[in-house]
Amino acid sequence: MNDIESARRRAAELRATLNHHAHLYYVLDAPTLPDAEYDKLYQELQALERAHPELLTPDSPTQRVIGKVLDGFTPVRHAVPMLSIYTETDTEDSGAVAFDERVRKRLELDESAPPLEYAAELKFDGLALNLRYEHGLLVQAATRGDGETGEDVTQNIRTIGQIPLRLKGTEAEVIEVRGEVYMRRDDFETLNERQREKGEKTFVNPRNTAAGAVRQLDPALARQRPLSFYAYGLGEVKGWAEPETHAGLMDALAAMDLPVCEHRVVTQGAAGLVAFHQKIAALRDSLPFDIDGVVYKVNKRALQQRLGFISREPRWAVAHKYPAQEQLTRLNGIEIQVGRTGKLTPVAKLEPVFVGGTTVSNATLHNLFELRRKGVRIGDQVIVRRAGDVIPEVVGVLAAQRPAYVPNFRMPRECPVCGSATAREKGGMDYRCTGGLFCAAQRKQALLHFAGRRAMDVEGLGDKLVDQLVDGGIVDSLPALYKLGVAKLAALERMAEKSAQNIVDALEKSKSTTLPRFLFALGIRQIGETTAKDLARHFGNIDALMNASIEQLLQVRDVGPIVAQSIHTFFAQPHNREVVEQLRAAGVTWPEGEGAAAAQGPQPLLGKTLVLTGTLPTLGRDAAKDLIEAAGGKVSGSVSKKTHYVVAGAEAGSKLDKARELGVPVLDEAALQALLAGETAP
Repeated sequence: MNDIESARRRAAELRATLNHHAHLYYVLDAPTLPDAEYDKLYQELQALERAHPELLTPDSPTQRVIGKVLDGFTPVRHAVPMLSIYTETDTEDSGAVAFDERVRKRLELDESAPPLEYAAELKFDGLALNLRYEHGLLVQAATRGDGETGEDVTQNIRTIGQIPLRLKGTEAEVIEVRGEVYMRRDDFETLNERQREKGEKTFVNPRNTAAGAVRQLDPALARQRPLSFYAYGLGEVKGWAEPETHAGLMDALAAMDLPVCEHRVVTQGAAGLVAFHQKIAALRDSLPFDIDGVVYKVNKRALQQRLGFISREPRWAVAHKYPAQEQLTRLNGIEIQVGRTGKLTPVAKLEPVFVGGTTVSNATLHNLFELRRKGVRIGDQVIVRRAGDVIPEVVGVLAAQRPAYVPNFRMPRECPVCGSATAREKGGMDYRCTGGLFCAAQRKQALLHFAGRRAMDVEGLGDKLVDQLVDGGIVDSLPALYKLGVAKLAALERMAEKSAQNIVDALEKSKSTTLPRFLFALGIRQIGETTAKDLARHFGNIDALMNASIEQLLQVRDVGPIVAQSIHTFFAQPHNREVVEQLRAAGVTWPEGEGAAAAQGPQPLLGKTLVLTGTLPTLGRDAAKDLIEAAGGKVSGSVSKKTHYVVAGAEAGSKLDKARELGVPVLDEAALQALLAGETAP
């Protein structure tokens, strides 16, 4: 009796906890618990209910689709319920094998029967959506809600350029298309960076950001968040002959101009499912969007009907998860990292935790304002996220578990590397070391930036060599690089005489450069490649630039007050002017007047802004950018109403969708070359 009462109390506690966090996740789009922690609690409740069936209740999270209609949205009753599928949380191969065994048992297939045919695809981490088309026209879009009733979000969904307003090739009475709204990682990072720059709230993860955008009451706010969509199934259908297989359905949806993910296969038996699971695991970090697993479906729809459903889930499908990209761990301390430009970044020192496929012990906290906004304090239980190549970050904190008062973290008044004073820029959020090239942390990064491919292009001068040169006191400034000899380099660890000679040769070769490259290589704050080219084009020589007033700098294209002040301040420092003179004395040269000469040449793209996306047939991204800028054009990283052209190659992403949505002309490489030649755009 004691055991069953204990199990009953624990089951009730788990139901309450899971329902609470599911409400935060699915309804409010404001999660406070990592997926991995939720899954652990969910599995514990499943195990209790299997061991004690009498504990099963109608309100158990294991028995229903989580979600509800928010106030302010019109309820939509689904003609065909939007059910979820069983999730196999065993991330090993056995999860696929167990599903195949269950299906074969249900179909009463013995060992002599041939392998079953499955359709395997990705499990997107987004918001489920039902698109209702009548006679080919989109008439309604609704969220999953509780599976029976969702929310009418039609106006918000119309802002997603990927979703066709009219289906191609069909005017069927009714076709309901089901799929996932999601946000690409690059779009998510761009959005958060924009939020940080404005000093506004950043978003926790792409999934909840996408869900929050779909469920904005104001479509104008939804439009500000770049969303994408993939179709993966059907709801109600009238007047259309459904394909006999799931794979055939995906092909049919693609033919209707609906976006369908390319990462899908038809495979045979458990071995095929395991192979797909492993293949996608290897690709996961390189995908442009988040997934938390893959989905297996019996391919033949007739077999799907035979297998049917159990509770809220189809017996013919399963989601097979990967290790979570969010985990809970302890924040043991906060250290300060000093960047190339002197920016001070607080870094979380974590109790090591396995997240996103690797063990993480450090995570960025971005800046003091972000740290304070999240309420992060030393000793807290924090949520850490790592997805793809994105730097691990602390995205939330379980403040309720903080045992006692802990004071707020304060940024240091002195640089932890060189002891120079730190200061916050006027109107900015970042604290910086004022030591410049005197700071060893900045010195290393300044040298690496100077030697970079798009700067002076000193091949072979990488992190490890720069560490040795700076830590050994061999190089303490940019000009000191050109005093290096073969003997001194060869004496360094893991540096043979041939390698040393290669470095010396690369340094000698780098002396012949261009003025834009040289300006970019100096590492002046706010000066990227494009601005460096504009400055060179405007002033023609570095002496005129160094002596320019702020008023003169403001006359340069796209140079505003902040950039002008940054340039003026840099060249007002005697030690920076001395660096330039020493570099010239070391033999660094470029064609005098090259910038002004370039400005006098043909400028067919003068005043035009272009955006590059995808892979062009013959031109690399850098080469295309150089050609555009040489023709007077500007290359931007995002598409807006001010964009004149989008140049799209193979595997173009959301930028192409945005261009189509805004009506921006889209060019291929041939059309770009025609523009560069002064011909009229098609």
